[in-house]
Amino acid sequence: MKALRNYLDKIKPNFQEGGKLSMFHSVFDGFETFLFTPSTTSKTGVHIHDSIDSKRTMSVVILALLPALLFGMYNVGYQHYLAVGQLDATSFLTVFMFGFLAVLPKIVVSYGVGLGIEFVVAQWKKHEIQEGFLVSGMLIPMIVPIDTPLWMIAVATAFAVIFAKEIFGGTGMNIFNVALITRAFLFFAYPSMMSGDKVFVRTGDTFGMGAGTIVDGYSGATPLGQIATAADPSVAVVDVLGNPIGTWDYFVGLIPGSIGETSTLAILIGAVILLWTGIASWKTMGSVFIGGAFIVAIFNAFGGSAALETSVWDHLFLGGFAFGAVFMATDPVTSARTETGKYIYGFLVGVIAMLVRVVNPGYPEGMMLAILFMNVFAPLIDYIVVDANIKKRLKRAKVTKA
Repeated sequence: MKALRNYLDKIKPNFQEGGKLSMFHSVFDGFETFLFTPSTTSKTGVHIHDSIDSKRTMSVVILALLPALLFGMYNVGYQHYLAVGQLDATSFLTVFMFGFLAVLPKIVVSYGVGLGIEFVVAQWKKHEIQEGFLVSGMLIPMIVPIDTPLWMIAVATAFAVIFAKEIFGGTGMNIFNVALITRAFLFFAYPSMMSGDKVFVRTGDTFGMGAGTIVDGYSGATPLGQIATAADPSVAVVDVLGNPIGTWDYFVGLIPGSIGETSTLAILIGAVILLWTGIASWKTMGSVFIGGAFIVAIFNAFGGSAALETSVWDHLFLGGFAFGAVFMATDPVTSARTETGKYIYGFLVGVIAMLVRVVNPGYPEGMMLAILFMNVFAPLIDYIVVDANIKKRLKRAKVTKA
């Protein structure tokens, strides 16, 4: 590392003002600060100094995402070989490599488009490269079906970065979660690629390029989609070959679904990392699960449909609920920032997600819409909490004065 540090110090003057490569100063600065903690410090107006910066924070989040990402890669291969009837004759490594090669192009496209726009904007504004997309670029490919074409991901990513982030001022200024805006753009612009029986299981060999070859005789509908369309609550949820699956399968995650959202177990490992390092708020995260469980328990008291009579655990494990609670609702930029507000924000995210999921028959998932909806109200929640605290303190001050 010392040799690398010396080399960067040697070439750094070329990228500073007056150097022959000064036009790429933002690019060099972003690369340098990604590798090494900046040595510069603030001189005025700072009350707390800490060794961690936004790049280190984003790096921890990416580390927390890895269990879900790696499991998602394996599950892509697992669902493929299960659908084509070759799972028993295929090794673990082959299954994983199939998923790895299918998911990797989506990650490359997401980062390539998003960071490319970030670099252009930084050079244009003569600002430093902002680090927020380090996490968004990983989240985007994890929340889409495996058969989403690469060009769609590129278009949606560009739209989200430009219109949900840069026009608001960049990292830390956006009011909506960038990854969820990408998903929302895809959902409303290309709905056939975001739902249905075929988009969640890759059955062809065209890695990352399109829908592949469809294999007859199987259904790739997610368990949540099957529950939403079932008229009889007693009808069993099945895998791609028609075999019944249940709560344990939902928890482990060997089921059809978006790439990084299927395994609640892997997501909970990421949650432990985020909570242990203090990156995410347990108040927000826990309140999402409590709000979701609360509303499902109320619905279960009424029953009458498969969605209404699905257990609390199944609802919490299925779809993108756990993934959204751990990695999306806890976004420090777009969520509530007051301590009391975090409870309110998280609880309402969970409640709205389940309301959309159960009450709306045309949309079996509700987490994306719930979080985006609450992104709008997060500032209002903080305002109400702060205003209430001010009034409480003023009242106490008057009593003391009297």
